[in-house]
Amino acid sequence: MSDDQNLGLDLNSLFQPVWTQGDIAQNLLKKFGDRGAPTERHGGDRRDDRRGGPRRERERGRDRGRHPAAGGDRQRRPGGGKFDRRDAAGRHGQRLVPAPREEPAPLPEVGVEFFPDAKAVEVLAQQIKTSSRAYPLFKLALMLLEKPEYYSVRLTAQKSHQSLFLCALDDTPWAKENEAVLHVLSKHLATFYQSEKVPIEPPKGVYTFVAQCGMSGAVLGPPNYHDYQIKLRELHEQRFARMPFEAFKARVKITRDEALLNQWREEMSFKTEYVCLNVPEPLRLTALDEVNKHFRVTHKDYIIKRAEACTISGVQSRQLPCDGLHRLVRRDWERLREHPLPFATELSRQLARHGLQFFKVNKTVTYINVARPKALDLAVTPVSDSIRRIVEFLSAGKKHSRKRLLAEVTEPPPAPAAAVPVTPDPLSAVGEISASLEPATTVADAETAVPPSSPATAPASPTAKETPAKPAANELTPWQQNLLTDLHWLVHQGYVIEFADGHLELAKRSGT
Repeated sequence: MSDDQNLGLDLNSLFQPVWTQGDIAQNLLKKFGDRGAPTERHGGDRRDDRRGGPRRERERGRDRGRHPAAGGDRQRRPGGGKFDRRDAAGRHGQRLVPAPREEPAPLPEVGVEFFPDAKAVEVLAQQIKTSSRAYPLFKLALMLLEKPEYYSVRLTAQKSHQSLFLCALDDTPWAKENEAVLHVLSKHLATFYQSEKVPIEPPKGVYTFVAQCGMSGAVLGPPNYHDYQIKLRELHEQRFARMPFEAFKARVKITRDEALLNQWREEMSFKTEYVCLNVPEPLRLTALDEVNKHFRVTHKDYIIKRAEACTISGVQSRQLPCDGLHRLVRRDWERLREHPLPFATELSRQLARHGLQFFKVNKTVTYINVARPKALDLAVTPVSDSIRRIVEFLSAGKKHSRKRLLAEVTEPPPAPAAAVPVTPDPLSAVGEISASLEPATTVADAETAVPPSSPATAPASPTAKETPAKPAANELTPWQQNLLTDLHWLVHQGYVIEFADGHLELAKRSGT
């Protein structure tokens, strides 16, 4: 299928041992590349330790700075007693109590459900049918969960007072209507309003310090300017809404920079006004607050839709702009990785629609394959000699593979031909009597009748016999091809299980 490469699903490579994978194997074996070079741990520094070398001198230097263990002139703190951490903090001006952190907002009351993508399940089922191997169900579920392209997420409002709000411009879900409005005004403002700069009188007064955002570099102006707090709140809502406001405020730098002050005065020499678009009458707004009110009255009802549930892709769930929904989906995804039972159950339902079967090995691990295992009773079921030999070979109890099967189950030698008894023919006796009555043929007549150079009587050369062609080293013999055909039949009937790692196992009875 052409979609296999697009989705990147390759079960043969995913279930191979780690050391067989190229990049991982190189990283694991890289540390064994140079065994002759001394390391820091086993270096040539030990001789210096024994003979009083540099390391010994360093230890002596450290010993000189130590206080004597007992009976010396060790200075004690006034008043004796144990070390008081509070005294040290007071002397050095250190703050040992951590600053209180702002608690994150509570998560929205929305249910999150993960389920496999239908296209990924179709590719997965096709590979299982092609390989005819048994794969562990829960490992397949974890494999799909690791890639957001392989699953989808469904969000459902849990209570009546909780709803979801969908932005029609980019299909992003939101837990609150106000968050959706701010998202539209920050990301899609040009769709509804055209911003224009109008020159105004620059601010008057003497300002020495200027505030600048430490993350974006935006100049907020002097802290004592009347518009400073408004700009600080607007920048936080527009660009750093996921970050707590106190943490964002702590990243603001107050500097004495004449260049930044001149940049701020230049920016304040112009005022931004907004011309309304897609309205019957032209309208000009002078502030973002007016834009917010106008959008809620004019455009909100058909741009932001209320919904009880919505389905998004796995890639979109990793990039949700809504902070509450983003943290909620992340938490449930981490929980699902620890206990993937709901996701594995839904995966088994979708794979069952493609005709695959499920079974447990040793009553512990659930596997999926093309057939359900069942025991083969050779005493009841008539089979060919090659199938019987395969079953006897696998019943030894060891972990066998296809390669070992082809190497050890060899073709039996051909049976010797049985001697056929010869019965006398009465007509041959009459022929012998008539031949004895005919005159004898001379040597000259014999030479005239059949010349010695005739090709009809020329003896066959021993080199003229054709020898059968031997198969190449990589080619399979007819016997090996027949073995693989019989093995394919046994696997599809459920008599033999071929696991993901390649080892073969004979199906057991249900009671064992």
